[in-house]
Order: sequence, then structure tokens, then C-alpha cells
Amino acid sequence: MGHLPNLILDLALVLMTASVALLIFKRIKQPLVLGYIIAGFLVGPHFKLFPTVADPESIEVMSELGVIFLLFGLGLEFSFKKLMRVGGSASITAFVEIFFITTSGFFLGRWLGWSTIDSLFLGGMLASSSTTIIIRAFDELGVKSKQFANVVFGVLIVEDIVVILLMVLLSTVAVTQQIEGGEIVFTVLKLVFFLALWFIMGIFLLPTFLKKAKKWLDEENLLLLSIGLCLGMVVLAVEVGFSAELGAFIMGSIIAETTSAEKVEHLIKPIKDLFGAVFFVSVGMMIDPQAIIEHKWAVVAVTLLTFFGKILSTTLGAIFSSQPLKQSIQVGFSMAQIGEFAFIVAALGVSLKVTSDFLFPVAVGASAITTFTTPYLIKYSEPVANMLEKILPHKLVGRINRFSSSSQKIQAESGWKTLLSSYSKIIFINGFILLSIGLLLINFIIPYLNTIIEDKTLANIVCAIIALAAGAPFIFAIMTRRPDSPIYKEFWLKKKVYNRGPLLAIETFRIIIGIALITLWGMYFFQTIFALLVVVPAALIIFSVFRKRLHTFYQRIEGRFITNLTERESEAYKTTSASVSRKKAEIENYLAPYDAHIVQLDVSPDAQFIGKELHQLSWREKYGINIVYIRRGDKIIYLPERNAILLPFDEVGVIATDEQITAFKKLFDRQDITDAEDINIEDIGIQQFFIDEHHSLKGKTIRNSGIREKAKGLVVGIERKGNRILNPDSTTIFELNDVVWLVGNMKKIKQLRNTFINQSLDK
Repeated sequence: MGHLPNLILDLALVLMTASVALLIFKRIKQPLVLGYIIAGFLVGPHFKLFPTVADPESIEVMSELGVIFLLFGLGLEFSFKKLMRVGGSASITAFVEIFFITTSGFFLGRWLGWSTIDSLFLGGMLASSSTTIIIRAFDELGVKSKQFANVVFGVLIVEDIVVILLMVLLSTVAVTQQIEGGEIVFTVLKLVFFLALWFIMGIFLLPTFLKKAKKWLDEENLLLLSIGLCLGMVVLAVEVGFSAELGAFIMGSIIAETTSAEKVEHLIKPIKDLFGAVFFVSVGMMIDPQAIIEHKWAVVAVTLLTFFGKILSTTLGAIFSSQPLKQSIQVGFSMAQIGEFAFIVAALGVSLKVTSDFLFPVAVGASAITTFTTPYLIKYSEPVANMLEKILPHKLVGRINRFSSSSQKIQAESGWKTLLSSYSKIIFINGFILLSIGLLLINFIIPYLNTIIEDKTLANIVCAIIALAAGAPFIFAIMTRRPDSPIYKEFWLKKKVYNRGPLLAIETFRIIIGIALITLWGMYFFQTIFALLVVVPAALIIFSVFRKRLHTFYQRIEGRFITNLTERESEAYKTTSASVSRKKAEIENYLAPYDAHIVQLDVSPDAQFIGKELHQLSWREKYGINIVYIRRGDKIIYLPERNAILLPFDEVGVIATDEQITAFKKLFDRQDITDAEDINIEDIGIQQFFIDEHHSLKGKTIRNSGIREKAKGLVVGIERKGNRILNPDSTTIFELNDVVWLVGNMKKIKQLRNTFINQSLDK
């Protein structure tokens, strides 16, 4: 008999146990992550009544792959444009909550007597809430259509990004074993630089490559390419001093901006699920019941901090972001749990060998408790909010709600603010590209040229020419690129000093920045006098001579970047769903002061109102709601007329407040069940009976026979004198020696047949 490697035996044990745990937790409607963790505990070294994994090191390697693919999958679901659309409310709420809970987590750890590193990792573990648990609870409670749910989803997106950044900072602190302000600032700046560089280069190169190779990329090639890109970015991130998780997330977010994102996400899902399951099982293998018992008070303390700290901080954050009091409380109660990222952060500490063994059990214990309580907190958040509105002073509640209303009314930006923002983007983006080119030249190209060119002066001249050629389009853009905004033309055409004066000042300032950059570039290779008197004038003359070519070349580069960045959105623009989403977001932006939003409802095929005209339903008069659109297949009826009707499976966009929607949905979801009967499909069958001379049906028509009413059946066939009549007309008369075939409820058909037999015997 051949010998199987331990890895195969361990995988069989891990996956079988995980699948059984998955079935059980689906059955009892509990989070699957906890099922995986319990499965890991069963196959781990701390549970002796079950077979144990023989080669933990191999499972640990696979769990690291699990983290990589989980973060890669998260990146595929995320996009930078999506983050920009989250809005200020969710961002402010998230940052207030994260700052409070991470700081409180750190001080709680120190109060419990933990080390500085353990306390820092505890703060990082508490920073995020669970997306999967919240979505499941929202679905079960039917609150996804409420306005506070939109804020919660936005907060979750921001949390995911911030936790990724926290992991980088925690890695830096763990490696240096000290907290220095200068080191942390340098790490943050380095992180921002590489994030921007990877994003710009990735968007510029990857979508173009995928578009060129599209006809050769079948599912197999696309899967291999995606995994290769993911692991390649992981290697690159580690080489420049960042974590593997960051590299995986960045590559996922770059692919998320391409038109292949949905296909890659679909292809990668089974791999992500497989290795993700192994990761969460490996987390469970680290659970030591003795450690949980030993640190039970730490579990209680962390759980209480999660409950009260997250509820308080998220509620305050929502209030600061101009949400009404009731909605802020609902947001706070929704976020009071520890997310899956807690285990990833804890695993990072274990892999770096800087955290204590008890941190994992404490995190798992607190996570389990908060997971089970989340649905109840969401369910009772509205009653608690209503109670607090009654208990708190009316002046305080009124001020909070007035603050919310007045803040949301500020919609328009001033023209100058918009224009200055456009100028800043031009200078920042091109300056960043120049910085990247400079670092590339200094660290790689210039050292190489110096090794192959012996003459120092000649080497400097060659390097200077290469640097100018590489940076010229971007320096030229800083000096001359004008914003693509009608506001710029409007201000320039208005012959007023207070418009043209500032514009001329801005243009002059840009030219000065460009000249300063050329001067610095010249001073790097030559003496200051030579740079000022020769290099700068020569560069300006070159810019003047090749002005059109530089402008055309820059436009081509910028055009490709913008096309790649917006290509996925442009494709989606053509679809009905994207059109509805954009219009929905546009209208909701102006509805904010009214505490209203648009909810999309699906018309059930059993709805009572199907086929009735809207004016007959009088929904606006009864419930205070308005219908904005009706989506029917690929067609959208905007602002439907009063005589419009609703059909099965229509999607209806309704403007309303949360209270109005709650009342309206009771009517909208009500089904017409007057003629419905709960019949199992297995009870439906076919039966035959013979019309003899004593049969009570002889001489009667099908309509007058009562078969449909008494047996819920249909006459589907009659055999008469060797002929077969399929689906006979209801006026057909039963004749002697007919063989009648009947389809319906078998139980009632048998009862009807017995009735016919008894009637025949009586005759």
C-alpha cells in the first residue's frame, strides 16, 4: 500500500470536519465563520476526543494562502471610485468609531496588564465589524431597505480600508519593537506613496493589457493570470517592506477597476472559499479552552468594550456626520460586534511571533458572544431609539435633528472651491508622477549609467537628458494644463478684476513651480550657476518649441489612464441597473434634508394590486409615498402616469421615509391567497373512471359535473368508441362506456370516485 503525505491526510480531516460544521451552522442559521472555528478546535491539539492534524506547519502555510486570497477577494469587491462614493457621513462615522475603539482597546489591554504590542493588536482587532454577520442579520430582519442600512454599508467599506492600513502600521511596530512618531509618519508616507504608485501604474498598464489579450484569455488563462498577478504583487509588497496581505488587496483593487473584474471574482471565489476555510479552521486550532477559562475576565472586558464602546462611538460618529438621532442609534447598534478581520490581525501577530498565546482565545470568545447578540441589538435598536427620544431633553433631541437637517442642506460648492480643487489635482498627480520617475532614476537608471560611462561629465549630461525626456510631459502639464471645467471658462470670460486677477496669480504660481522643478533637476546633475543660466533656459526653449507635441503626448497618456479607469463604469453605464443606481443616488442626494430615500421593491406574482391603475390604489394619499420609476425587464418607466399598472416581477422605486416604508411594505408584500391551497406536488396525480349505465355523470356536461369544484381536478382526456379526445371542451357530455381521465388532488379524486360508486349502487 502506498504512503500518503500527511498534508493530504490533514486536508481530508480539515475539509470533512469543516463541511459537517458548515451544514450544522447553516441549519441553525448561525455565522459560518464560527462553524469553521469550531471545526478547527475539534481537529486541533487541545481537543483529544477527535483525530488531530499531524502536520500543523503545512496547514499554517495553506492558512497564509487563505489570508492572501481573502484579501485578494476583498480587493476585487472594492474599488477606489466606490470608496469616493461612500460619502462624508459614512467616512466620519467610521473614523470616529475606529479612533475611539482602537484607543480604548489599547488602554484596556494595558489595564489588564498586557504588553504594549498585545494591547496594540487588541485595538487593531476591535477596529472592524463583521460585514457577513450584519448583512445576514439585515436580511433576516428585513431592514436592508431602511436608510440607516446605507450608512452602515458605507462604514463597513471604510473600516476594511482602515484595517488594511492598521495592519501595515502594526507590522512596522512589531518589527521595530518600538513606537516612534517619526518612524510611523515615515511608514504612512511610504505607504501612501506606494499605494498611489501601484494604483496609477496598475490602472495605466493592466486594463490595456487585458483588453489587448482578451481574445486569448479564456477562463483558465484568466484564472492563472489573476492568481499570478496576485502572488506577484504579494512578493513585491514584501520586498519593499509591506505585508503580503496588503499586496493581495492592492492587486485585487486594481483588477476591480477593469472590465474583467466580475469574471475574475467569479473564477477566484472557489479558491478563496477553499483556502479561506482552511484559514478559519487554523484559527480554531489555536483555541485553548484552558486559556479562555484562565482569561475569562479578559473575554468579558473585551466583549463589554465591544458592546458599549462601539455603540457609543458609532452613534456619536453618526451624529457628528449629520445623521438624525434615531438613525444614529440604529447605526451604532448594528456595528457592535467583532469582525472576521480580528482573526486576520491576530494571525498577523502570531506569524510575526510578537503577540501572546492568549490573544487568540480572547478574540474568539468575544467574537462568538457579539455574533449571537448582533441580531437582537439590530432588532431592538428602533425601540431603544424611540425610548431615548422620549427620555432625553426635547431641546437636545431637537438640536441634534436640526443640526442634521441644516448640515444636509449644504449641497453646492462655490465655483472657486471647485476650480482650486481641479488645479490641486493637476499639480498633485503630475508632481507625484515626477517624484516616482525621480526615485526610479536615482535608484536604478543613474547608477547603471555611471557604471557603463566612465566620463563623469558625459554621464551627467546623458542622465540629465534622460531625466528631462521622461519628466518633460508632466512638468509641462503642471505649468500649462488647464482644468476641464466650464467654471474656468466662465471666470476667464467675465471681464472682472476679481476673477482674472486670481486666475493670473494661479497661472503664474504654476509656472514658478515648473521652473523650480527644472532648477532642482539641473542642480542634481550640475552646479547651481550652470543650472540657472543654462539648464533652465534650455528646458524652457525646448518646451516652447515642442509645445504642441508635449501637449498631444500628455493628452494621449491622460486619455488612456482615464479610459482605463472609467471603462468598467462606461460599460455599466449602458445597463439598466447602472442607470437606475445613478438616478437613485442623484435624487437621494437632494432628499437627505427630508430624511427620505428611494427603496426598490419587487412586485410578487401573488400581489393583490396587480393590474390595477395607480390612481385606483391611492398609495400617495394613504401612505404618503411616491413612485419614481417602474422597471420592467430592460425597460424603465420614469415618473409613471396615474393610469399606469403594476405587473408581476416589476421593480418599483418608491420615495419615502423609513416609517412610511415600514407601513407601506405590509400592504405591498401582502399576497392574494383567497384561491390558494397548500397542496404538495406529490399529492397531484392522474386517475381514470368508467361511465357505465348506472353512473351519475352519464348525460351531464363536464361543466355541470362539479369535478373541478369537488375534486380540484381537470378532465384531460376521454376515450370514446376507440377515439381519444384530449382536453375536451367544458360543454362535452359524458356518454355511456366513456373512459374519463382526471388530473387533480388524488385524495379528493378518490373521495369523488367513492361518491360516484355509492350513487350508482343506490340506483
